[in-house]
Amino acid sequence: MEFGIFVQGYVGKRAETDPLAEHKALMEETEYVIEADKCGFKYAWASEHHFLDEYSHLSANDVFLGYLAHATERIHLGSGIFNPLAPVNHPVKVAEKVAMLDHLSGNRFEFGSGRGAGSHEILGFMPGVTDMNHTKELWEETIAEFPRMWLQDEYQGFQGKHWSLPPRKVLPKPYGRAHPAMWYAAGSPPSYAMAARKGLGVLGFSVQKVSDMEWVLEQYKTAIVDAEPVGAFVNDNVMVTTTAICAPTHAEAVRIAASGGLHYLPSLVFRYHDTFPRPEGFPVWPETLPEYTEELVEVLIEEELLICGDPDEVLRQCRRWERAGADQLSFGLPVGVPKEETLQTIRLVGEHVIPEIDTDPVHRTSRFRQGA
Repeated sequence: MEFGIFVQGYVGKRAETDPLAEHKALMEETEYVIEADKCGFKYAWASEHHFLDEYSHLSANDVFLGYLAHATERIHLGSGIFNPLAPVNHPVKVAEKVAMLDHLSGNRFEFGSGRGAGSHEILGFMPGVTDMNHTKELWEETIAEFPRMWLQDEYQGFQGKHWSLPPRKVLPKPYGRAHPAMWYAAGSPPSYAMAARKGLGVLGFSVQKVSDMEWVLEQYKTAIVDAEPVGAFVNDNVMVTTTAICAPTHAEAVRIAASGGLHYLPSLVFRYHDTFPRPEGFPVWPETLPEYTEELVEVLIEEELLICGDPDEVLRQCRRWERAGADQLSFGLPVGVPKEETLQTIRLVGEHVIPEIDTDPVHRTSRFRQGA
């Protein structure tokens, strides 16, 4: 199992007291990726969201990843996601960005796509849409065109329901063999199997506890065997996300978790991701979850909903995901936790956890791409 981190430009309530909170949040997250690169993490994923105040200010993630392509050496940089829906980003522009980042990173770019988050974001670009599932039709129409744009000397052109293009040379072409690995951001179990049938890796950004995800991972692995890939190769890969806090002692890790304002992020998730099924009893915005106590943090650890503890404990907790069949475990860094304590998590995981689990020096997606 490989390891990654996930950043999204989370600002939270810091802007209420600090006029530079947005800038600091974005700059801190570049530091986290650079440190993760040094510490042996193999992937860093950057979101693309629009209009989602406090929750995610990382809208121009192509710019963010372009900077990191120069600032890092080994870590693969992924769009988590690029939104390829024509009203948001013209598909040709997305294809160009992917190929350009492939060059700038030296084959270290990972192309994750998806359909956007909830009605607040979607209706900003597509006012008047009454069914949020409309985005599925746009994505389905578009996703198979990207490999053609990259691999055909002159792209044959496209005439669809939602966008069109006459024959044109789409430039630049990806750097070297084939094209970057393709992924899909899945928010529901049926999406895993759909992605598998298309030969896409899955970015599991809405993930439950380990035991509840085992059958979903098994479903993906069963479907991927008979994949008809939209790209040049099958990306047999499931990435799952979880929050992680690692400290020298269990007590310190729990203290950090309880004092980090971790309750606020899931409240924002359901503020904006109104297409996600809301858990029974979950408060409706602007009401938020109550602040976490140390007792609640211990429950979340026991229920496999939070990775938290000293290095040995974190290693055992990560092993659960490895046994469940995850190919990559990506840490959504604990937003609200001070920078130095977040960097401590990255360093301790890099020193004590990753070497015990990920012993292959080659990225999994690199092997797939080279075999295309």
